[in-house]
Amino acid sequence: MAAWLAMLLAQATTLPTPGVSVPAVPATAETAPVASADDAADDPAIWRDPRAPERSLIVATDKQAGIHVYDLTGRRVSYTPAPRLNNVDLRTVGGRVIVAASDRADPAQAHVALFQLDTEAGRLVPLGRLHVGAGEAYGMCLWTRAKDGALFGFVVLKDGRIDQIAIDTSGPAPVVRTVRSMKLGTQSEGCVADDRTGLLYVAEEDVGLWRFDADPAGPVTGTSVVAVDGRRLVADAEGLALAPKGRKGGYLVVSSQGDNAYALYRLPNMAYAGRFRIDGGAIDGTSETDGIDLMLGDFGRDYPQGLLVAQDGDNAPDTQNFKYVGWAAIRRALKLP
Repeated sequence: MAAWLAMLLAQATTLPTPGVSVPAVPATAETAPVASADDAADDPAIWRDPRAPERSLIVATDKQAGIHVYDLTGRRVSYTPAPRLNNVDLRTVGGRVIVAASDRADPAQAHVALFQLDTEAGRLVPLGRLHVGAGEAYGMCLWTRAKDGALFGFVVLKDGRIDQIAIDTSGPAPVVRTVRSMKLGTQSEGCVADDRTGLLYVAEEDVGLWRFDADPAGPVTGTSVVAVDGRRLVADAEGLALAPKGRKGGYLVVSSQGDNAYALYRLPNMAYAGRFRIDGGAIDGTSETDGIDLMLGDFGRDYPQGLLVAQDGDNAPDTQNFKYVGWAAIRRALKLP
């Protein structure tokens, strides 16, 4: 408790002054609304085409009905019906783009749905729905181990348990195997793993951010790195995304859902780097954002430095959708180097 209090006091010296405006960054594009009403759109994952960046694709879930693939204009390219998919992530393994989503169809038994992204046709090819363990699958992120290219997933259960699974897609049918479990105290969801550093970040919604060793041989206890303080990070802390720079630098971006903003923390020391909202311009802004994804690099004319995709919890009068924002615009708004 003393260490936790010391961290809060240290953070308080750099908290923004109440009433100071948060920079607004306009969305450049938005996806077609999902078909389901109410709370439906949830989490995106970005695939960047290295040969033709303008042909890059966004995979995103409708947690009431299925999973969509969109292009960079926001046009829906394909749709795959699937029960209760929540969070989604993807990695390229052996030349194949593997997509994994947490499956909540059975709230008592967690599953992971695996797909291969057909990048030419822009559609998902189902590979299987695999049982992980007891509990409701909520969050989901992937990690590729640098030393051998092994693929792992982290399934965040709604009660705060985190099951790490090894994913083998080399055979005729994929195989998943639970290799360890970690535990946070309360409801958790968002997670992201850094392939460079082998670190996993998880959002405990009303508490803050935790960091774990991503390797299955690492300790099962995490380190608290950012507290929900009601000013820089407002509960619920939801989606997480990385903006990597160099061997271990860059930023961790967090959806501060409670005040419709996004907070940035510098890697590796997790120093606060600023916050922004998605608003202004011809496209409506975002609110109550669940999932986010961010990828740096050239995505063509509209996104020359990188792309952030954020779920919009209130896209009235239409159903929910996802907004696209250029990383260059975020950097300008926050005066990032």
